[in-house]
Amino acid sequence: METSEVEANGALLRGIKQAESGAHHTIDRAAGAAGPAVDRIASGAHHAVDGVAHAANHASETLSAKSRQIKEAQTHIVDAMRDHPVAALGIAVAAGFLISSVLRSR
Repeated sequence: METSEVEANGALLRGIKQAESGAHHTIDRAAGAAGPAVDRIASGAHHAVDGVAHAANHASETLSAKSRQIKEAQTHIVDAMRDHPVAALGIAVAAGFLISSVLRSR
């Protein structure tokens, strides 16, 4: 290789090294700038998940309480039917006639 080719090759290699260094520097600055944004997004996502979990727990507790109330009402109705079977039969017949007349009028 001639001296001018060696110098040109050296200049090209120095240019490549400078471009590489500049690119790494730019990437590091961009990553540093994006870090807080990513942290805010992650924090917001965690907050949203916590809110959904809290709502799901509240819904589960409410559903459990309503389920207990329904079971208690069912037990009360069954006990009343056992204590007063004739009245229960009369109510069932009256309800049947009422439902039948409503459905027939449509």
